[in-house]
Amino acid sequence: MKTNIYRVVSQTEASYVASQKAESGQLAKCVIRLKEFGGSKFGNEYACTMFGNLAQCRFYEGDLVVASLRFQVHEVNGAVYQEVVVNDIVKLK
Repeated sequence: MKTNIYRVVSQTEASYVASQKAESGQLAKCVIRLKEFGGSKFGNEYACTMFGNLAQCRFYEGDLVVASLRFQVHEVNGAVYQEVVVNDIVKLK
């Protein structure tokens, strides 16, 4: 897991996906792009997935946030994919 300060680049609207873990059978999901704070214009940037209550939080371009990111790898039909999930995120004032 990696916790750092990031600048929000963009965030998609929340959509709902089927989930056996959620009481309602659906789980909110969105994608947020985060760029490491203090880096150059070519600094590290991450496309991250937010689920549940986090996906319903709204962040805007330019917001500074502290986020804890979890990196995972999974395999589907022989293809390997990396996924970045936001574990926690808080807007700085």
